[in-house]
Amino acid sequence: MAADIHRPELHVTAEIGVLNAPAGILSNGNVWHMFYQFQPKPGGPARWGHAIGSDGPLDWDFCDDVLAPEGDEITVRAGSVVAEGDGIGLYFTSATEDNNTIKYAEAATIPDDCPISDEPTALDDQFRRVTTAVADRDGHARFRSPCVVPGWNSEQDRDAGHEGFLMLAVSGPMDAPQPVILTSEDGRDWDFRGPLTFSGDADIELSSLVAPRIMRLRDEVDGEIYDILLVTQERDGIDHSGYLVGQLEGTEFTITRGFTRIDYGHDFTRPRNATFTPGTVPEAERDDQAIMFGLLNGVGRQDDATQHYSLELGGWVNALSVPRVVTLQGGLLYQTPVSGMPEMVRSTKRARSWTGLCEIPEGSTLSVSLFNGEGEVACRITHSGDELTLDRSMDPRFADAPATAPLQEGDTDSLTILVDGSTVEVFADGGQVTMASRVYFDGGCSGITAETTGDAEILRDWQGAGSRV
Repeated sequence: MAADIHRPELHVTAEIGVLNAPAGILSNGNVWHMFYQFQPKPGGPARWGHAIGSDGPLDWDFCDDVLAPEGDEITVRAGSVVAEGDGIGLYFTSATEDNNTIKYAEAATIPDDCPISDEPTALDDQFRRVTTAVADRDGHARFRSPCVVPGWNSEQDRDAGHEGFLMLAVSGPMDAPQPVILTSEDGRDWDFRGPLTFSGDADIELSSLVAPRIMRLRDEVDGEIYDILLVTQERDGIDHSGYLVGQLEGTEFTITRGFTRIDYGHDFTRPRNATFTPGTVPEAERDDQAIMFGLLNGVGRQDDATQHYSLELGGWVNALSVPRVVTLQGGLLYQTPVSGMPEMVRSTKRARSWTGLCEIPEGSTLSVSLFNGEGEVACRITHSGDELTLDRSMDPRFADAPATAPLQEGDTDSLTILVDGSTVEVFADGGQVTMASRVYFDGGCSGITAETTGDAEILRDWQGAGSRV
């Protein structure tokens, strides 16, 4: 029972074992396919799991796994998913004792449902390995972490598209990673273009870089299309995930905005953007927004899964964030939950949400407290107009410093808070700042209350709760 209380209902978790990262996400209309890297046992070899959201990306059914180590592979790691004809293509990292290569697998059709076997190690036979996409070449070795983008727009006309593919990957030793660019006409044979270089101040350390991703968005302010480079840096045992804004031409990324945190909570890392089947998004709206997920574990590869409370209680570790709608406004990424979240909260057993529109003048605060089943404060979110704070130090399992984030001045102060099992996600000021942190609510989250100080005022607020709270 306790394990059920802490396991999220709207977030993807591994049914058993350790969820390492989202591996790839594909939307086929309202049907979503989430592939995730996980270890059935802590310290064991990783494989790819598969979940289908048949009615959007907040209600998941878990399927048989699609990839597991074969032959001399010691593990298979995350990569990318693309629509391939009428089917699905999977690009993944194949790791052996001596090397890493990028391999390709596919399913001939995009399934609307999937097999669920009694055998936990069963693999879905709809997915088959096809070829090695990228191996040692051009003086580079240990290719891994492929981000594959179909129909990458031409550099000469950024509103135009073509039929080819772009791959952003990582090569080189683990302690000296080198991002590289490759292109392909068919997604099978890849031309090596060279190492990724930067023009301008990137404010990142390549030696600590893992799992870069790239996507394209139109800025709502100036109407121009920019490339968004999503990166995670491992520093002092903590993951720092963020983004750079600019334009990629060949292998050179010209920076217009340097590294910016993508989430200021304790636990958002390894961001991944979704891809869409052709025709799912109207061509004129292709670059208007993106959908992004991340891993809710701010320690990343340095984490000790055996120390997780959820492993002790329920045999699972980590979750993925809820999907976020991402837009670019004045060089800043704004993130909001996907539509339908309030309705989905009400359909759960125990999730809760709170949304408030406020006015918070200087020197005033809005404080939202989240209570556990004993009626004790387990987490508190404070909006002071120019700063957002998430304090989970009341939970002895996370007795760390509060997470803080700067807020820019705007016309409207707002907060949206989602509590789902042991996850808390916060969206402030229309998505200008987000925070994701894990909190264990002993006995479940029993309530949410909001208080103001000074001249702060709550103009309107809404609460949602699962049917069995």
